[in-house]
Amino acid sequence: MSEEKMVLCGANSYEMKYYFNEKFNGIPESIKNELHILCVLFTEEVGGIFTIAFEEDGNVVLETNADDDDIYYDEVSSGLMVSEVRRKRQELFESLSLYYKVFILKQDPSGLVEE
Repeated sequence: MSEEKMVLCGANSYEMKYYFNEKFNGIPESIKNELHILCVLFTEEVGGIFTIAFEEDGNVVLETNADDDDIYYDEVSSGLMVSEVRRKRQELFESLSLYYKVFILKQDPSGLVEE
């Protein structure tokens, strides 16, 4: 049985489109803009489809995939790029995870923040 994920945002290089889930409109505009830029730049660099989603427990996952007939998409490069984005934006993803746990899962924030 697979876990359900809730997509936060994503970009599609084939359709040249960006998607942001309206359930997260409470996220500050500056963060929305940062996510938009991040997703679009990722797909411009690597191609394919890139999404940022939340697992059921609130962890942030970065996913990339491509059409089967996309000969320009490189799975190794895309995997390396995902690792680099995760490393460079670790604080952003930790904050998004906290946001999800508090505002979507309705968990008590006092137990989530390390002192």
